[in-house]
Amino acid sequence: MSVATAAPPSPDRPARLLPGLLLSLLLAALAFALGRALPLVGGAVLGIVLGLLVRNALALPASTAPGIRFSAKYLLQAAVVLLGFGLDLRVVVHTGLSSLAVTLVTLAVAFLTAWGLARLLKVHHVLGTLIGVGTAICGGSAIAAVAPILRPDEHDTALAMSTIFLFNLLAVLLFPPLGHLLGLSDAGFGLWAGTAINDTSSVVAAGYHYSQAAGDIATVVKLARATLIIPICLVLAGWQVWRAHGRADGRPDLRGIVPWFIVGFLAASALRSAGLVPAGLLAPLHLAAGFLIVLALTAVGLSADLRRMAATGARPLLLGLGTWFAVAASSLLVQVLLQQA
Repeated sequence: MSVATAAPPSPDRPARLLPGLLLSLLLAALAFALGRALPLVGGAVLGIVLGLLVRNALALPASTAPGIRFSAKYLLQAAVVLLGFGLDLRVVVHTGLSSLAVTLVTLAVAFLTAWGLARLLKVHHVLGTLIGVGTAICGGSAIAAVAPILRPDEHDTALAMSTIFLFNLLAVLLFPPLGHLLGLSDAGFGLWAGTAINDTSSVVAAGYHYSQAAGDIATVVKLARATLIIPICLVLAGWQVWRAHGRADGRPDLRGIVPWFIVGFLAASALRSAGLVPAGLLAPLHLAAGFLIVLALTAVGLSADLRRMAATGARPLLLGLGTWFAVAASSLLVQVLLQQA
């Protein structure tokens, strides 16, 4: 009679997660504090930069790897769920509907441009999709949402995040003076910023730098735009299922198509919209979501090898630049055609 052997210890047991979690937490706390002092840069950018510097300047012990992997993957998903509590669907519906035409055009332009440039520049389709999603919807949060679906390499995620954040910073600096140069109204600039700048914090910074009214409009348009991450994730999940399982019976296997964190995001948004989330909890939930994003992106930086990133060359940056420019230009063009600028 054979004796059953115990399963080997899981590499992701809590005790094994602790070294990597503590390292990620320490760097994320520093990045978060610095980000609040330097809002133009932001904690997310500082987190990924600190992670990259530590990862590539020091020889990290192997014991940190499980906790870093856990932070980069699962804490990204948890952050996406918490972000749902900041989205009241009733508040954004009116402005969202009025900006729908511009939003949909810029979304299509982002994906088509990213797909075309990825083929032209010979950038891997997963990296091209990450940059396209980040540019089209909501920057790092969108990349966080689709990364568990696309399952990119750590360096691809870091490249996409770094590219998106670079153009977020440029947008904050360039959009307000360009808006004044073009003679955009407050509503026109708010719509432009809300549809053409990726990250929410960058949208808010650029919008309120232009004017109070522009900031209010840009923020609401951005929140409405963020809801598109749900259908995009579903489409990408279906595409992944299709590629993995084929069409043996003429139909793709759609079991498990909805990732748990998207269900959680929907549930959180529904609770907020129904008024079931106490007002006193909204600020702490928003703060927790922001910190988890910084923590997860710090872990992404700790996972990335700069030597591999450097070997990729300038092509991802060119892809991001071309996609960003196409989105910004198409947003303005649609506004002019619809007489909304």
